[in-house]
Amino acid sequence: MLHIGCHLSISKGFEHIGKEAKSIEADTFQFFTRNPQGGKAKDIDATDATKYNEFAKENNFAKIVAHAPYTLNPCSDNEKTREFAEMVFADDLRRMEYVPHNYYNFHPGSHVGQGADIGIRMIVDLLNRILHSEQTTMVLLETMSGKGSEVGCRFEELAEIIDGVKLKDKLGVCMDTCHVFAAGYDIVNNLDGVMTQFDKIIGLGRLKAVHLNDSLMPFASHKDRHAKIGEGKIGLKALARFVNFETVKNLPIILETPNDLAGYANEIKMMRDLAK
Repeated sequence: MLHIGCHLSISKGFEHIGKEAKSIEADTFQFFTRNPQGGKAKDIDATDATKYNEFAKENNFAKIVAHAPYTLNPCSDNEKTREFAEMVFADDLRRMEYVPHNYYNFHPGSHVGQGADIGIRMIVDLLNRILHSEQTTMVLLETMSGKGSEVGCRFEELAEIIDGVKLKDKLGVCMDTCHVFAAGYDIVNNLDGVMTQFDKIIGLGRLKAVHLNDSLMPFASHKDRHAKIGEGKIGLKALARFVNFETVKNLPIILETPNDLAGYANEIKMMRDLAK
């Protein structure tokens, strides 16, 4: 059975979001650690977190994925923006230990004209300052679409970040199907080739989670526009092949499609029915 869920709001607490996920037959979920545009995070209720941990164990939940705010940019040309990124990143990792052994996903950042090499160095420097051996949370680099000056639309860029980080065992990758398709990786006509390339450059062992999204925009558009499953340019057949890929089928799969709860429930059932 696929481990599949969707993006949900954490505003009412971990136990509530776990029960909400279960109500639509999900066994994982993703949430923003704070407002997606940044800002102060809501205090975590330790009792609520403990109840969720017990609930997740009782219901055989897969690992869950926390998502960093979109404003987190460790390779900005603005020092205050970089300082904000470090503060948020460190605080989020500390807070994630209330729900240990899960994932923290972030967009590597935008170099804003400084060049990818400088951007990668800044990301590496941040990770080397923040990651520590005692943490149980694994940090995931998300594959990006390549819009503007984004870092991480090429597998080689993600590999270079990982290579530069000392605590490599704390790092993994979250592959977003819309993003890789938009970045020019043909998961529709050459899924095996794309995954072989990922394995050669990064290693499939680093692939820890998936964002399952169709794409409103065509192949290699470098535009990040998610579509409902089967209603975009990737299509249902290709996404079904993707979730049945040997390395993917056992990972937490997160839907970020433009849906309400009922829509997510339908997509979860649809993808489970297509799983072999």
